[in-house]
Formats: sequence, structure tokens, C-alpha cells
Amino acid sequence: MPFEDELGEALRRAGDGFTADRHALAAAGEERGRRLVARRRAAVVGGSVLALAVIGTAGAYSGGLLGGSGAADVAAPAPLQSGRSGKGTGADGNFTGGGSGAVTGDQLIAVLKELLPAGQLTGTKAVGTDKPPMVSGVFDDGKGKAALSLALARIDPNGSHARARTECGDKNIQEYDSCTVEQLADGSKVLLHQGYEYPDRRVDTKVWWASLVTPQGFHVTLSEWNAAGEKGAGISRPNPPLTTAQLKAIVTSDKWLAALNDLPAAEPEQPRDGSSVSLVDEKAGPALERLVTKHGIPVVSKGEDGGSGYVVLDDGKGKSLVQLSITKGEEAARDFTGGDAAPLEDGTQVKVTQRPAQKGKGVVEWSVDTLHKNGLRVVVLAYNTANVSGSATREAPALTLEQLKELVLAPGWNRASGS
Repeated sequence: MPFEDELGEALRRAGDGFTADRHALAAAGEERGRRLVARRRAAVVGGSVLALAVIGTAGAYSGGLLGGSGAADVAAPAPLQSGRSGKGTGADGNFTGGGSGAVTGDQLIAVLKELLPAGQLTGTKAVGTDKPPMVSGVFDDGKGKAALSLALARIDPNGSHARARTECGDKNIQEYDSCTVEQLADGSKVLLHQGYEYPDRRVDTKVWWASLVTPQGFHVTLSEWNAAGEKGAGISRPNPPLTTAQLKAIVTSDKWLAALNDLPAAEPEQPRDGSSVSLVDEKAGPALERLVTKHGIPVVSKGEDGGSGYVVLDDGKGKSLVQLSITKGEEAARDFTGGDAAPLEDGTQVKVTQRPAQKGKGVVEWSVDTLHKNGLRVVVLAYNTANVSGSATREAPALTLEQLKELVLAPGWNRASGS
């Protein structure tokens, strides 16, 4: 199967494995799963020390990946193929596409094997720098097989994507064992994360990963599992094979520079004034905060991750988590399971649900799921706790059902994008 088809299928399957709670969190879970798959596999991976020779090495890079000016001391890559430019193709600071193809998939595999500790890497698959590069395989150090996935990309180092990939998630809504962020001497940041493939822990498959973002916008990620596959494979060992120190050493290696330098730089993200942005064009986190502000309940915690955002409200009667998820296009209509009544006058379909949450003692989940006429699906969920895996801290969510409806039925959601 071609790489693009494999990636598309992986993204379509992602939601099944990453839902944070059942039923109405389908949209949020699918979006979060899609981002995790993209983070680990679709966007990034490596170059090769061998590629330095292929491209034409002029000398050793004195500062390594994490030092110097950020440009390897090598001859300029071959001219980009027809139809490409030296500028990034990623929209709004997002991941860029491929480069000239000067670094091949086989070279990426060779470098990964060189950087790994003693053991065997089998079942390898890789894509060179003519497309978004990646390399994956199964590593066996004699203590059990483990899936590995490495990726490289160029992103805006000052943009929201870079921040999201070097910040630990809120443990109120994301369960993990350990997460640290280290700032290196040159300003690069490395996130080291030890968590689980399924946030709801329905299967205890572990995934540990490292994410590096440099001041030049180089982004390197490496993920590992304690199973021979990300999903569906039985657990083969208590923990993934690489320590956090080994993960860090691999993602910060200067042997990925050839591939990174062959990728076009990302366009800078454009600053946005949230007060002047229509809801339909707003990101989930800022949109949710903007909508709940009028209710006058203090926001004690907040965050966002791509297509979903959250706030924790505290009105003095106990904390309450509120999540907002936004999806667009065919998948939004496909996943909407039908409204409770006839569509509203503007064509919006609405489904309201109140039920016990899947996890957490005494925790309830209220949701309002909407599909707007412009194809935008907006889902809001509210809980009577700040931690859906913990215990209830109040009798009901801080916002009423009517207030939740107001959030997802605000006039701005039904406008055309950019209007």
C-alpha cells in the first residue's frame, strides 16, 4: 500500500484508539488520536549520516543538531524538484511537505540502526525526504519485541504547533506516568513522555516518546511501545526498551541534519487577534474560553491540542471540566449519529446527552453534539469534576445544559470560514 494510503488509513482508524471517553467524546477522541498518529508518524523523521556523503559533505558540523547556526556544514542540496520551492508548504506554521528527495528511506533506516543500542531492528518501513519522511520497525534487544517510529519535520519554532509538541498535557484529561520538558543550551526544547497508547487504559500498552524542537524549526520525534505493534499486538515486555536518556540522545543526534536541511522551512504562523476572529475560524481552546467568559465563572486551568480545548471552572462549589471539540468536512457528518429532534431553523442538528462517565466514581458527563449546516461539528462536554478518572467533586457540572447549548449554538459557528 502506498505511504499516502497507509497514512490515510491510519488517520481514519486513529479515533478508535484514542477516545478519552465513550459516546459523545467520539469527535474529541478521534481528533486527539489523529493528532497523536500525525505527531508520531506522519510529520517527521530522519536523515542519515550516510546521506551526508550522498549529498556531499564539505566538513563536520561543528555544533551538531543543537548548536551553531542550525545549517549543516554540507554542500547545498540538489535543486528542489519541479513544482517545489525553497519555502515551506505547511499552512500557518504547520508541518511542511517533502524536499528534494536527497535522503532516501534506506539511509534513514541505516542511521536509526546506528543510533540504537545492541539489538535487531526488523520489519522496517521508511520514506525519504521527497515526502514527509518517516522510518519505523520492530526492535528486539533480547527482552521482547517493541515497535519504534521516528519522524522529522520543519515547523515554525515560535508557533502554536511547536509549543504543543513541547508541553506536557494536563493530567486532568490525559493519563500518563511521567512527562518532563528540558531546555537545552542553544534554546532547543526536548519533551520526554511516558504514557499509554489508550488514554482510557482499556489496554495497558505503553508508549514512550521524545519530541525535539530547535530554534531553527527542526522537529524530531521518536516513539516506542512495549509491544510489537501500536495497536492490536500483545504486550511483549513490561516497558518499552529505550530509556528516556536514550530517546533524548537519538532525537538530538546531528545525524538527522541532512534530512532536516533537505526539507523546506515552514512559513511563520500569522498572529491572530482572537477578538476579531469568527468562531468558525477560531481554535478550540481560545473559542471555548471566549464563550465561557460571559458566564462569570473563574477559569482555573485551560489548554488546547489541535481540534479540542478545555477549561476547568471553579465557582466555589467544586471544580468542573468543560471540553470543546471541533471537526470539519466529510468525517464530521459521517460521525454525527443524529439529532434528538428536527433540525433548527438554521439547519443545525443537535443531540443532547446526560449519562454517567465511563470512568471516575460518581462522575457524570453532559454533552451537546451539533452538526451545523456549513459542515462544522461542534461538541461540548461538561463534568462534575476536574479529573474524569477521579471522583466527583460536585453534584452536577458548573454549566447548565442550556448554557452548554449556548456554547455550541453561538451564531459564529454557522458562518462560512473566513467571513
